[in-house]
Amino acid sequence: MPGIAEIALAGAPLAGGALLGVVAGNLRGPDLRNLIKQDMDLLERIPADQVERRAELQRVIDVRVDDVIAAVDKNRSMIAVAQSYQGNWRDVVVFVCAVLFTIVWWNVSHSRSNWELMFVAMIVASLVAFVYAARGILRSLRDLVHRNHTQ
Repeated sequence: MPGIAEIALAGAPLAGGALLGVVAGNLRGPDLRNLIKQDMDLLERIPADQVERRAELQRVIDVRVDDVIAAVDKNRSMIAVAQSYQGNWRDVVVFVCAVLFTIVWWNVSHSRSNWELMFVAMIVASLVAFVYAARGILRSLRDLVHRNHTQ
């Protein structure tokens, strides 16, 4: 049984990072569309003689509709920014930091149970960061050469 415990301990940093990524991807806000439907149903059920309540509930519905519109606009702008991303100096910084952390991890005691697993993960992370950094650098150089030819 000590072997299973060592395997679990060795994978803990990677599993923690993966779990954090899964949780971050599944965080959702309230379902505003459903809340609007419920509020509209409630608005229909309030008697017509309760003018103040109906007006306040209508104001709440209007605010929620505005929130939905703002969220859609924000989502579209974020998608546009993500699609226009072409790499920049941050990719190079991430690559340098990944390589430096890999070098630091090489100097950690090799007797640790999770040393090899984390070292392999850092090499993979460094390679992925290198691909993104190289892609951004090549794109910048290509754009620079293209600009010089057009002038």
